[in-house]
Amino acid sequence: MLIGIPTEIKAQEYRVAATPAGVRELVRAGHTVRVQAGAGAAVGFADADYAAAGAQMVPDAAAVYEAELVFKVKEPQPPEYALMRAGQWLFCYLHLAAAPGLAHILLERGVNAIAFETVEDARGATPLLAPMSQIAGRLAVQAGMQALEMKNGGRGVLLSGVPGVAPARVVVIGGGQVGANAVRLAVGLGAQVTLLERSHEKLQRYDELYPGRLQTRYAHAANLEECVAQADLVIGAVYVHGRRAPRLIDRALLRRMPRGAALVDVAIDQGGIAETSRPSTHAEPFYVEEGVVHYCVPNMPGAVARTATLALAEVTLPHLLRLAAGPRAALEQDAGLALGLNVAAGRVTHPGLAQDLGVAVADWRAVLP
Repeated sequence: MLIGIPTEIKAQEYRVAATPAGVRELVRAGHTVRVQAGAGAAVGFADADYAAAGAQMVPDAAAVYEAELVFKVKEPQPPEYALMRAGQWLFCYLHLAAAPGLAHILLERGVNAIAFETVEDARGATPLLAPMSQIAGRLAVQAGMQALEMKNGGRGVLLSGVPGVAPARVVVIGGGQVGANAVRLAVGLGAQVTLLERSHEKLQRYDELYPGRLQTRYAHAANLEECVAQADLVIGAVYVHGRRAPRLIDRALLRRMPRGAALVDVAIDQGGIAETSRPSTHAEPFYVEEGVVHYCVPNMPGAVARTATLALAEVTLPHLLRLAAGPRAALEQDAGLALGLNVAAGRVTHPGLAQDLGVAVADWRAVLP
């Protein structure tokens, strides 16, 4: 199969989908790989490295999108829309529930799109989302610390506190991978941390992991309002597989927070958990609404692009190899991979996405030729 790897053009996105080592594995498996010039330069992979691994180096995205399967990190951007065609396979992060416009473009163009974030394993976990969630959870605390600095509009609170001064109050909403990593760092820094989560099993596990160092609360409305209203830093770490993030924080609740408090909405790539959340960028990550400093960067791991590239490339490569050997067979043999298929042949094939878009879900077996 002809596989294309483009240079990412989303704002401040420096990751690349495959390393030279990954390209070498694809070529060894008998596939032809086209890599756009400069695709890995920002993270230390030169064009010569890809060429030595067996890739065909091409000068522009148009040559990459001639491929049967386009393998990238983030969702296609407007300049790439016209390059996509019916029957082409796309394998990347998509987050279509929060981007209905892109979903309709993929449907109109007849692209078969598999989203990293909705691929599941036998346990129902999301293995292709996990490494980026781990990175985003750790970055969330780092971003929150910066948001609390006076220069960014914050209330000037140090997360750890100092002798004689209480530490900051940190509230983490959601106990998945993002939440786990945010809790780990915030507790390690000495903050006063509260985790809000709906699962009793998860709450029990966290309580056992951090005895006496973490407060755990059930994530119902009353607890959420009480905790958020008192927080110096709120980290939104909610993810519902393939669905838009639930709106948990409205303007009225934000107004009850201390002036200069911070909200790091990691769920922004799924639409965000707050009424005031809107995408920001690494270049201008912070904005203030209702007296609260917001950090809502959708591609947070792009800030540490080399680490993120190395982590992502390792977990996606086995799935890519199976897809390249035969997409339909790969989907038939792996039900978790099939859950990654969001749209195919002009139809929505993921139940959660179909529900959010208000359309009927199609069985991919019936619509794929």
